[in-house]
Amino acid sequence: MTRRALKASERASDAKTKLSSPWASAVAIILAILWTLPTLGLFITSFRKPADISGPTATGWWTIFTNPSFSLDNYDKVLTGGASSLGSFFLNSFVITIPAVIIPIALALLAAYAFAWIPFKGRNFLFVAIFALQVVPIQVTLIPLQSQYVAWGLAASFWPVWLSHTIFGLPLAIFLLHNFMKEIPREIIEAARVDGAGHVKIFFRVLLPLLVPAIASFGIFQFLWVWNDLLVAIVFAPSANLAPLTARLAELSGTQGANWQLPAAGAFVSMAVPLIVFLALQRYFVRGLLAGGVKG
Repeated sequence: MTRRALKASERASDAKTKLSSPWASAVAIILAILWTLPTLGLFITSFRKPADISGPTATGWWTIFTNPSFSLDNYDKVLTGGASSLGSFFLNSFVITIPAVIIPIALALLAAYAFAWIPFKGRNFLFVAIFALQVVPIQVTLIPLQSQYVAWGLAASFWPVWLSHTIFGLPLAIFLLHNFMKEIPREIIEAARVDGAGHVKIFFRVLLPLLVPAIASFGIFQFLWVWNDLLVAIVFAPSANLAPLTARLAELSGTQGANWQLPAAGAFVSMAVPLIVFLALQRYFVRGLLAGGVKG
């Protein structure tokens, strides 16, 4: 080992020792608490009465610890409260998100298999070109895509949102699934071919069961992205019967400034579904993402 490499190793070891010290842990805990405080305040606000939030008797959310007073009225209003209800928008979010997760995964699996196991001319160049599409800003594609959707007569449906999320998610999906497929030992594929399996049988019976962690990790990623998206939704689904939860929450924030406990409750209703999905599939998330993202 050279002198320079030795010094670098010593500095890395020293930094690791300092970062794992009790003082560093204490600073990390303090930063985590400070980072979480706004979310905690918003969560408590979502359970407070309007009179406690605005008006002459208003108090700060922290007074809840000395004068506990909780109410479910805000959640009742955002779920069933007429003009403030999020019910139909909640359903729209599911209608938008589920196909916008399934379609890119299905297409990316087929493309990843072709790039990984079917030799054809220009394969490497095409794969690099698709990978490079990840750096294209979404904003520059909005007007061309919208013009095309109008020309096709799709503007007043969910198709523009589904197609846009599929287009934006495909490069990352193909990259992750391709790298995961390449890590599968070639001997397994060759053994299946010796037994007479074709591409369809190899894909569905051999590879697909092994790809569950990668599919789940990208599925979580795509689900969180689509569920929390606002830009694509307000551009391609502007009408009330197509808009998802995020669009309605943005509208509530703008029109209910004096009743901001309603957007607070709506925000936690909105985050409940992705939180459940993430917790249910989290064991696949890191394993699948690392397998597809680091190697290649």
